[in-house]
Amino acid sequence: MSEQLRVAIVGSTGYGGVELVRLLASHPQAKVTSVISSSSAGTPFSDGFPHLQHIREELLDDVDPALIRTKADVVFLATPAGVAAKITPAFLQAGLKVIDLSGDYRLKSPALYEEWYKKPAAEEPYLSEAVFGLAEIYGERVKGAALISNPGCYPTATLLGLVPAIKAGFIDPASIIIDAKSGVSGAGRGVSLGTHYSELNENFKAYKLNQHQHIPEIEMVLSDVAEKPVVTTFSTHLVPMTRGIMSTMYANIVGERTTEQFIASYKEFYADRQFVRIRPAGLLPATKEVWGSNYCDIGFAVDTRTNRVTIVSVIDNLVKGAAGQAIQNMNLMMGWDESLGLQFVPAYP
Repeated sequence: MSEQLRVAIVGSTGYGGVELVRLLASHPQAKVTSVISSSSAGTPFSDGFPHLQHIREELLDDVDPALIRTKADVVFLATPAGVAAKITPAFLQAGLKVIDLSGDYRLKSPALYEEWYKKPAAEEPYLSEAVFGLAEIYGERVKGAALISNPGCYPTATLLGLVPAIKAGFIDPASIIIDAKSGVSGAGRGVSLGTHYSELNENFKAYKLNQHQHIPEIEMVLSDVAEKPVVTTFSTHLVPMTRGIMSTMYANIVGERTTEQFIASYKEFYADRQFVRIRPAGLLPATKEVWGSNYCDIGFAVDTRTNRVTIVSVIDNLVKGAAGQAIQNMNLMMGWDESLGLQFVPAYP
């Protein structure tokens, strides 16, 4: 085996960062050589995550591109929105490849980013350079890229569920309604009233209606695929579970289609992609069935009475929706098999 790729993780004390550490521990061709946290630099990584004590015992590094360049070849940025835009240029200039999980490089329009994220946008040259890393759709663009923007968790589940139907001309893009639900880990590790146990337990609530920052990201890709502007209704809900996203999508069918036709079309579209699994007719996916894995499971139900289709797409928000897809993008970036280090069977129950 050739020499292992050296990997650094910035933001390693959040859920996305620690999931990267966990998954990369099983990667055959990559090794985490630096874990970085500006807030906890100099403290043992295992203090915050004792379950990974046997994997990482060293002290957390500070954010220093020159130092990290001596330790790593690729850096993952699992940082809050607004941070990656500030530090990515220094990493690229130091010769590192960058995979950003934060969203700072997803939207190509600085004005659109500032409108939805309420933060200053990244510098224009780097926005143009960044490749949107929805691996199953834009995987060819990812190969050899130096800067990859990892998609958001909601967009991953939603877009994988919608893109094949739009490309096949099966649905009217103008009719799409997206009803999405997420586990609490999607909100990050920080403490807030909205994720407090007493507020969330035995509760189910909608949030950020018509305001979620993933709306323009979803519409950007749908418009690209449809080759015309697409706007959607996108509603998000918080579910009292730790992991998982279910995106339930509704759309008007163009012509007459059966559930079996949707299944056959999606199986053909994803025939060469290892992490999208299409369910047979009458069997819809559940979030528990992808828990801890990099899979996206998709099911369908055509309603001949209304001539609409319901598409159900589920992922683990921390794996396929974040760290797993980021590693999948790293594999593609390096010219490796995209499944390296990601062949995890979902944990059940």
